[in-house]
Amino acid sequence: MSEIAIIGAGAWGTGLAIVLGRKGSHRVRLWAYETDVCQSINQKRINEKFLAGCQIPESVTANNDLPSVLMKAEIVVSVMPSQHCRSLFEKMRTHIAPEAMIVSATKGIEEGSLQRMSEVIRQVLHSEETAGATLPANAAGTRRLNFPIGALSGPSFAQEVARGDPTAITIASQDEKLLRTIQQTFSDAAFRVYTNSDIIGVELGGSLKNIIAIAAGICDGLGLGHNSIAALITRGLAEMTRLVVACGGRSETMAGLAGLGDLVLTCTGGLSRNRSVGVELGRGKKLPEIIQGMHGMVAEGVFTTTAAVGLAHARGVEMPITEQMHAILHHGKSPKDAIQELMKRTGKSETGM
Repeated sequence: MSEIAIIGAGAWGTGLAIVLGRKGSHRVRLWAYETDVCQSINQKRINEKFLAGCQIPESVTANNDLPSVLMKAEIVVSVMPSQHCRSLFEKMRTHIAPEAMIVSATKGIEEGSLQRMSEVIRQVLHSEETAGATLPANAAGTRRLNFPIGALSGPSFAQEVARGDPTAITIASQDEKLLRTIQQTFSDAAFRVYTNSDIIGVELGGSLKNIIAIAAGICDGLGLGHNSIAALITRGLAEMTRLVVACGGRSETMAGLAGLGDLVLTCTGGLSRNRSVGVELGRGKKLPEIIQGMHGMVAEGVFTTTAAVGLAHARGVEMPITEQMHAILHHGKSPKDAIQELMKRTGKSETGM
């Protein structure tokens, strides 16, 4: 049986644990920060706080002790909020098995460094400080610093994944063995995994779509119709693609599951937390009040917007929707004023992106 550690027991981490656990061929250890979440999963087989109503297989156990969860894990799946990725991997790095594969399922960009999650993980695990630490050794007795890293992304509401609705996502990596292993390990009759070598495009697509989803929610909260949402999704995809290409990713990735697929889902689906934040903003609520009402749930787009604007400026990429969202979220700009400013921009060629 495969030994799999999932770090983060929010809705998505729990959903992935259910996918892996229902196959019956894996032992899945789920790390949760909250002790009440661990108790709920282990005693009631339900994550009452983050994914209520979804039965968790017996092969899944929960623990809030990182070393215990990571012990001998062949695959480590990180599903923590993006702002906690670096600090958690700094705690984890001396406990990760030397032959482990690392899969990031977090959709975000780190604010200060403007790094994608795989870049954060790689920097922490491969740093000079790590090289001087006491780390697990491989069979030859040398420390391993070249962990294969992949990114898992695509249109996937946790609740629908957990109940077994047919779902398709993608695993991205430059490591062929990781691609084959993760595809085989995660795939079942209801969960189809495609492979992609463009980890830049897959990670940025999964991160940037959350910003556009908040904008889509604002349109809904303002009572705007389908014309507005369709225009927003289309132009949102265009600016996402510009940044992906400028960062070294491929434009065709944005036409796939981690780009258009995830964008459409998050902008239109009622289960989207990012879209829900936008709806409340459109109705006139303030961001702190909205976040307080989410009871620990995370809308990654709120954190990603600042990093996306910084990354766009660093790469010399124009992202007008993202910039207006940043002004709404972090500078109190009126959504109506932001829309008016977007509509009054100088005329452009559509094919020029």
